[in-house]
Amino acid sequence: MAKLGKRTRAAREAVSGKSDVSVEEAVSVIKQNATANFDETVEIAVNLGVDPRHADQMVRGVVGLPNGTGKDVRVAVFARGQKAEEAQEAGADIVGAEDLMETIQGGEINFERCIATPDMMPVVGRLGKILGPRNLMPNPKVGTVTMDVAQAVKDAKAGQVQFKAEKAGVVHAGVGKASFDESKLAENVRAFIAAVNKAKPAGAKGTYVKKISLTSTMGPGVSVDVGNAASEQ
Repeated sequence: MAKLGKRTRAAREAVSGKSDVSVEEAVSVIKQNATANFDETVEIAVNLGVDPRHADQMVRGVVGLPNGTGKDVRVAVFARGQKAEEAQEAGADIVGAEDLMETIQGGEINFERCIATPDMMPVVGRLGKILGPRNLMPNPKVGTVTMDVAQAVKDAKAGQVQFKAEKAGVVHAGVGKASFDESKLAENVRAFIAAVNKAKPAGAKGTYVKKISLTSTMGPGVSVDVGNAASEQ
């Protein structure tokens, strides 16, 4: 077994015995142990009692974090004419149509959010096998297929987060930076959990939220009390 570094041992000792704590305590522990020489991302993982392979148990949605993510999100928009101009004015990083499709087909994916006007979906549809696995495919359910491209771009830039359950029924996302105030991080965490609860599918049976954990990019994980996370403070 590889020998653990001093910083890793200290971080693990700090969270030893810390399980099923409140959101606020979890955030405090995560911040104290985010000691890398860069501003670590605080990440949340929510284990759900669903099987995403069944359409009626798929969990997906979008949430505007009240304090943003602390990350500069690059946005690509599929649009033509006036809508393309509106996207550019709103701050989109990449705007195009068939030319953008060809760029993506060539392996260049230099963005974290993809938005499209409805009329562009026949073009975007050709990229399903490329964008789908990366959770970048525009979808009207999360507001990324829309005529109001300007607002969609602004929302993405302001800290809107998309989420989707993976095969094992786990939803995860970045909910801020370790440099954020504890209260702002906790507010973001609770907003994300509330959105996941709101997205509960009709086919979900038994316990919906099974486990919630927080971690930072380089730090250990801390499990959060599910009941506390769902309550308002």
